[in-house]
Amino acid sequence: MLFPRHELLNQVEARGIRLTAQRRALIATIQQATTHLDAASLLKQARERDPNINRATVYRTIDLLKKLGMIDELDLMHLDGEKHFYEVRTEQDHLHLACFACGKIIEFATPSFERLKREIAAKTEFNVQVVRLEVGGLCSRCSEEEQKEEKLLQ
Repeated sequence: MLFPRHELLNQVEARGIRLTAQRRALIATIQQATTHLDAASLLKQARERDPNINRATVYRTIDLLKKLGMIDELDLMHLDGEKHFYEVRTEQDHLHLACFACGKIIEFATPSFERLKREIAAKTEFNVQVVRLEVGGLCSRCSEEEQKEEKLLQ
């Protein structure tokens, strides 16, 4: 499920930040991604737009976008080792459900999550600005496969 995303290029330009061709290619790649990208995947995909992009530019751009609060950095249950993944900050906070068996990532939002954020803020007088929650387990397909295997072993 894709949630409405903020428009990165417009936000960066509105803040008066210089946009080189390489930075534009990176930001466009992040904006249009349909999966969560790690730095290596971002570099590979962005080089399809501009082959002159280097690794340092990727990390500097990621750092800039994180500091501006425009992208989120995710661990995704460390399914792929210690990699970190990036996604455009969405207009609605959501959870990431990570399947330990196949690595599938499901994005999920619910009104009860919004209520929980409000309750946290009210009870702690904490100004909640971002919430990241990852849930690990098995997707429906892998759970079904596991149940079939357990029946065979009985």
